[in-house]
Parts: sequence; C-alpha cells; structure tokens
Amino acid sequence: MLAAAAKPFVNLVEKYLPDPFVFVLALTIVVMGAAVFMLQQPVTQVLEYWGGGFWSLLTFSMQMLLVLVSGHMLASTVIMKNALNTIARLAASPGKAIVLVTLVSMLASWLNWGFGLVVGALFAKAIALRIEVDYRLLVASAYSGFVVWHGGLAGSVPLTIATPGHFAEDLIGVVNTSDTLFSPLNMTLLAILFVIMPVVNRAMMPPEAERVYVEAKHLKEPEPPTPSGHISPAEKLERNSILALLAGLAGVAYLCLHFTKGGTLNLNIINFVFLFLAIILHGTPERLLHSMQQAIQGASGIVLQFPFYAGIMAIMVQSGLARELSQWLISAATADTLALYSFLSAGIVNMLIPSGGGQWAVQAPVVLPAALELGADVSKVSMAVAWGDAWTNLIQPFWALPVLAIAGLKARDIMGFCLVQLLITGIIISAVLMVL
Repeated sequence: MLAAAAKPFVNLVEKYLPDPFVFVLALTIVVMGAAVFMLQQPVTQVLEYWGGGFWSLLTFSMQMLLVLVSGHMLASTVIMKNALNTIARLAASPGKAIVLVTLVSMLASWLNWGFGLVVGALFAKAIALRIEVDYRLLVASAYSGFVVWHGGLAGSVPLTIATPGHFAEDLIGVVNTSDTLFSPLNMTLLAILFVIMPVVNRAMMPPEAERVYVEAKHLKEPEPPTPSGHISPAEKLERNSILALLAGLAGVAYLCLHFTKGGTLNLNIINFVFLFLAIILHGTPERLLHSMQQAIQGASGIVLQFPFYAGIMAIMVQSGLARELSQWLISAATADTLALYSFLSAGIVNMLIPSGGGQWAVQAPVVLPAALELGADVSKVSMAVAWGDAWTNLIQPFWALPVLAIAGLKARDIMGFCLVQLLITGIIISAVLMVL
C-alpha cells in the first residue's frame, strides 16, 4: 500500500521538480517580494539585506564542501572500501539493504549531522555495488536518517540553551540536556523513528518492473594511474609515502590532544578526522590527489547555491519577515498546543532559513516569551522547534546537496520518497508532542 501511495509523489516530483538551483532562485524572488509587499520594506533596503548577507555563509560553505570532499576521499581508500563492503554483506536482499542503510544513517546522524550525511551516502553506494536495489529509494533512505539529527548529540538548539551565557539565558536560564536531549519526550521520539523509518522505507520499495538500478561501473572510482617509464624527481615526491605518513600522524596527534583536553566532535573536527585518515590510508600524495579530483566533481551545487541561501536568510532576519511569520504561526496557540504550533512553524521557517542555529536565533525571541506567558514547558517548546527544523530538512535541497553529490543523483530522483517520509514523520512527531 505504501509503495502504491508513494508512486504518485515520485512521478510528480520527477516530472515537475526543477534543479535545486532553480528552486533557490525562485525562493529568492518570493522572499524579496514578501519583504517588499507584506512588510512595506523599500526595494533598495531589501537589496542591501540580500547583497550584504550573500557571502555570510562562506565559512559554512567551505565546511560543507570539505565534508563532501574529505569524506569521499576517506571512503575511496582500500581499507574503507573493504570495511563498507563487509558491512554491506549484511544486506542479503533489497529489503534488508533499505533497512540497513536507514539504520546506519540514523545512528550516524544522531552522533553528528555532518557525519551522518556523508556516511549514509557512502554506505548506500557500497550496498548498491553488491546488490540490485532501487538506487533512488536507497539514497532517499540514507538521507532520511538525517531527520533525527536535531534530537541527537550535536543538536544546535539543546546544546545552545545548555551553554552558560547563551543569548536567551536571562529569559529561561540554562536548560540542562537531561531536560531536552535525554528527556522522555526526545527519547520516545527517537525510539519510535528508529523503528518506523526503516519500515516505511522498506514498504515504499517499488514493484520489480518499476525499480531503477544503477550499473556498478557508474559507482566505482577510477583507479589512479600506474607509474610507467622514467619517473622524475617531482613524481618521486608525489609517490613518497613518508611525507603522507608524517603529516597524517601529526593530524592524529592533534586529535588526541583535542579530545583529551575535553574537545567535542564538531564539523571542523569531523573534517579534520576525514582528511588526515584519508592522507594516511591513501599512502601517497598522488593517490590522495587523484581521489580528491574525483570527489570535487559533485561539489558545484554547494559552491553555487549556498550564497543564495545566505542572501535569503539575511532578508528573512534583517527585514523581520522571519519573526513576523513565526508570530503569525503560533498566534493561536495555547499552553497545550504551543509545542505543536512551534514544531509546525519551525518546519515552515526552516525552508527559508535552513540553519539550525540561525533559525533558533530568529524563533527563540518569539516562542520563548510565548511559552513563559502561557505557562508552557520551555524545554519541550525548544525541542519542538529543534524537531521542526530537522523535519522539513527531508525536502530541503540545501542539506540534500552533499548526499546527492556523493550518490551522483539529482534532487528529483529522491524527493518523491522524501515527501512520503515527511508526511509520516510529521504525523508521528506531532502526535508525540501532543501526547507527552
């Protein structure tokens, strides 16, 4: 039944969903128009918001680019290929493949969102090399694990309000993670989704005649060129393993110092781990550079689209559009329904501000005073915003770009399945927020 229900969504998206770049261009015009006509902002002022914020995500864009490239380089090493293939052997059938990639992606995303994005996509490719399974659904299943990230150990909202000195401390104080990440509400949501998501993805598997496979030759990385004839001194250096080993060991030593001194696993550290393990495991600079050349080919979406999202975020925040939208969405809430309204509003705002931390900075001044005024549970409302942010990531091309680049697919290939995932997870999260 679910496979039949998913089919119209898949067909609709494949026919009518444009490239994510077209989507972000249209979104830019819509947000500009809303700021001008709804908030009566001067056109020149809106253009200044947009142009002034256009490059504000350069650091984050580079981080995401390195997530893609460094993760790809690590996965292309012989040791990592063998490790992924060993785990992939557990998928003895197409159905088991879907379930396994969903669980691995969810667990990795719960640990850290950047880790989950890369691991899920790479594991999907490893499975597709071993077994014939609908590749679109396999990659969509890998991406679906991302829905739990904001309820995981790297969740922006719960970690922010648990940090002394956060911007809303005067209003709500410091909220311990035992009341957010490890609360009965959050743990219940995680437990339900870890059971339901693999089942949903498995149930969406199309009939045999409608499945789309990918040939192994399109998934395998080209082998680096083998040396032949005379080797120049420069080429000898490029093929020298001592330089790579020394640099790699220096990176490992730094990581040991970082964690022994209480350092945490953030996006920079994940990239550091991926990069220096890749340096060590590739063995020579030549092999590493060959791998990088293969990895960088899919990075154009990040380079081109992220600045446009930064411009959209600048308009939303500086014009007050995000605040107005949030206030309107929760205006009818009561103490019992504020968490649900906050979740839904966060899901909508996330389509325009696809950044967990950035979205919290905009919505916290709206939802937190409302929670205090209505007598609602502040920690529950905060986690509702966190889950709303994670929820609509399922259909937000911003976050899908690294996964799609690694998998070699377009957004329209997976978004039909993602729409079904969005509807089902939305119902589940809404129900839990109302019951607990």
